[in-house]
Amino acid sequence: MEEHVSWLTTFVNHYLGGVAAALLQALHVQPSHPALPIPEYVVMSMVVFLIGAIGSLWLKPRLSVDNPGGAQQIAEMLFTNPLGFGIRDLLIENAHDKKGKYTAMVGSVAVFILLANLLSVFPLFSAPTAEKSVPLGCAIVIFLYFNFHGFRHHGVGHYLLTFAGSPKNFGDGLLGILLFPVEIISTCARMLSLTVRLWANIFASDLLYVIFLGLLVGPSIWGWEKNPALGVFLGIFPAVIPVAFIGLHIFVAIIQTYVFTLLPSIYIGIATADEH
Repeated sequence: MEEHVSWLTTFVNHYLGGVAAALLQALHVQPSHPALPIPEYVVMSMVVFLIGAIGSLWLKPRLSVDNPGGAQQIAEMLFTNPLGFGIRDLLIENAHDKKGKYTAMVGSVAVFILLANLLSVFPLFSAPTAEKSVPLGCAIVIFLYFNFHGFRHHGVGHYLLTFAGSPKNFGDGLLGILLFPVEIISTCARMLSLTVRLWANIFASDLLYVIFLGLLVGPSIWGWEKNPALGVFLGIFPAVIPVAFIGLHIFVAIIQTYVFTLLPSIYIGIATADEH
């Protein structure tokens, strides 16, 4: 599918493209689109970052224990809710994080992904998570984060031994020699799993929207050429379908954010567990 380029990306490249091209040239990196050295997904990622930052700065002085507003209640629902699928809920259940020491990092990634997934609901923007580089970057951050806490919790030597099954005797050690490379590959594959799951679902959601809209617009144009009344009648479906797909996309965005929060919490729990 041809890469969508928004007016905002064109605007940013018009003013900052030269600086970005010079920087990439200094790093001996050739942009895939020389006319657009700052790709669409980079611009959209910065939009997501600004939305999150401005939203946080706007919400912080409005926080109240006695009289929480609607925005505060929505934000609190993201972290903990009666259904038990909030960020804090998942970390407590899977990583036993009752003190909230993992909430800042996992929560930041989760909120970023949620906002990024939902960005394409607005016609002038696109979801940066529909480009595989963005989910891969999030997956790498999570991979480094849970392994860091694994090393921190167990120590370097003991954490590496967990990949061999924490052998207690000579027989376990022989089995651990076979187990170690398998566990290393399995752990590294988590990056690929996180990346493909998020990217494929968001990409497919956007692609389905474009395909079905294109298929339904054609008959409407044909009907309008034959008879305006027929064109209006056939145009009802293209007008309704976007609403249905927007609802589907919002559902997919929330589910994929949940999955990208659940799996890291499980990985942190495994990495910091005293028994494997």
